Amino acid sequence: MDKKDLRVVFMGTPELSAEVLNFVINNGYHVVGLIAQEDRPVGRKRIIKKVPTKVIAEKYNIPVFQPHKIRSEYEFVKDLRPDLILTMAYGQIIPQGLLDIPKYLCLNLHASILPKYRGAAPIERAIENGEKVSGVTLMEMIDKMDAGRIFAIRDFEILETDNYASIIKKIINASYQLVDEEIMPIIEGKNKGVKQDESLVTFADKIKPEDEKIDLERTKKQIFDQIRALSPHIGAYLFLGEKKFKIFEAVIYDDVISPKREILIENRHLLLALKDGRLALKMVQLEGHKMMNDVSFINGYNFLLPSSIK
Repeated sequence: MDKKDLRVVFMGTPELSAEVLNFVINNGYHVVGLIAQEDRPVGRKRIIKKVPTKVIAEKYNIPVFQPHKIRSEYEFVKDLRPDLILTMAYGQIIPQGLLDIPKYLCLNLHASILPKYRGAAPIERAIENGEKVSGVTLMEMIDKMDAGRIFAIRDFEILETDNYASIIKKIINASYQLVDEEIMPIIEGKNKGVKQDESLVTFADKIKPEDEKIDLERTKKQIFDQIRALSPHIGAYLFLGEKKFKIFEAVIYDDVISPKREILIENRHLLLALKDGRLALKMVQLEGHKMMNDVSFINGYNFLLPSSIK
């Protein structure tokens, strides 16, 4: 079978998925439908905005379906007669009834090296835990979270200069490789996949509000990794006085141990003093103000410092 004859239903919602959908289309696959989450209001004015994958699908006149609950609203997929369902970051649990529809199988691009980091937040959790390597796994979808056969993996380094945004770019490139090189051998039966080793399974739980707060008793490396994991889409924070103070970029500065936890200015550097050393803060945001670099903060808010934090 030629890829242009393979009827593909793509399931995905965010910008990451949109990039991959665009590649699937331009790589020659016959995409017959997109299933995405519902459009949602954004911003202060709560204006309804199309999800990113929908924008791509409409550009190519591909039918778009946005069921409220896919577990009970999937009969329409039968009319699309898919040979393959390909999923990346759809956002809902897919029921067995839907998994049974395609002629061949359902594949998922998961942003970790399975069986590590199954679940909703594999990117953030890998960075937060100081992992040096991550990747994308092309796997079979079954009615159990991220537990199907593994067909192929493309890995990449996580550098200390990486954050969530830069890792997303690496995930997109790894996904391109998997789509280009691995899907057709699976369809043709040349790649049978391998079962996951359940003894090696770890989980990447969804980021909760309490995960965003910096624990000032952690090490500077742990806090540095937390900041990278949540930047720029969320932002790790602490309280400067009574105001939330988000940190979007930092570097490990030195090993000077301070008697108290505080933010201070030293040699024109904005420093976070911790139990085992200090971080230099590069991009920050004080509640009620725009994000700014360290120089702007020092120039505009030096009267607040040094200040104890919590």
